[in-house]
Amino acid sequence: MIFSVWLSAAKPWDEVLDLGRHAEATGWDGLWVADHFMRNGDGRNDDPMHEAFALLAGLAAVVPRVRLGPLVAGNTYRHPAVLMKAATTIDHISGGRMVLGMGAGWQVNEHEAYGIALGGVRERLEWFEQACRILTGLRDDDRTTVPGRYGVVDAPLQPKPVGPMPLLIGASGQKVMARIVATYAQEWNTWSTPAQWREKRRGYDRALDEAGRDPATLHTSTQALVFPGADGAAKAEKVLAGGAGRAAIGGTGAQLVDTVGQWAEAGLDELIIPDFTLGPPERARDALDQLMAEVVPHFRT
Repeated sequence: MIFSVWLSAAKPWDEVLDLGRHAEATGWDGLWVADHFMRNGDGRNDDPMHEAFALLAGLAAVVPRVRLGPLVAGNTYRHPAVLMKAATTIDHISGGRMVLGMGAGWQVNEHEAYGIALGGVRERLEWFEQACRILTGLRDDDRTTVPGRYGVVDAPLQPKPVGPMPLLIGASGQKVMARIVATYAQEWNTWSTPAQWREKRRGYDRALDEAGRDPATLHTSTQALVFPGADGAAKAEKVLAGGAGRAAIGGTGAQLVDTVGQWAEAGLDELIIPDFTLGPPERARDALDQLMAEVVPHFRT
């Protein structure tokens, strides 16, 4: 299993960079950032939020070794061919470490505030599958034509990525999204606890089987809010009981080893730790160091 860090795009750039550099220097395998323009929620929202691909370009230039990607880019925000040009440029800056994380889009308030069409669920799924065809076509083929919403005709992508630039799809849907993942993605990501991950995985295993695809060809990753410490398990349970939709885990090093072990036994490939609950910069660095010392070595492959 590999272990990565999700850096909050709401923090100042110097804090994002400092924690990213610290994670790379202390052995973490990847850095991820969310692709949102504002926090989710009702009412006036003036909280800071950096743009994901600009952050990734900055990290790519100055943080070596680790994988980088958006978790995940909202398909509704950008034309996929334009997005692919940006992602490929970041891949070149990073020397081939970019992972293109994509999702169908969902956050209502930012679409309303910025005048971006969200569409209904069926529309978003149709747009998303077209986008996946465009993204993989541009990456893999000399020219790409995909009729429909985006109107891509005989489109080139030069230069090509220097690395594999896998397409990661963030999804939980057990039917249409599972089929799209099985058809186009090299990686699949979802929020989960170990029990939730086992349940969600069923639809994706079924879709892979229907596509005639070996499950070992799909890299799997998940994330949950993490609360280290003796009272961490109780904090995580409180989050889960609140029903906000985010998975959470917590506890002492031994408790977290047990929890992560359940994911490992179920075949998870990558665990992503958001920095959201780890506190201010110095405390966040200490928390990552504690996890690296007490939890990660039990699962290194």
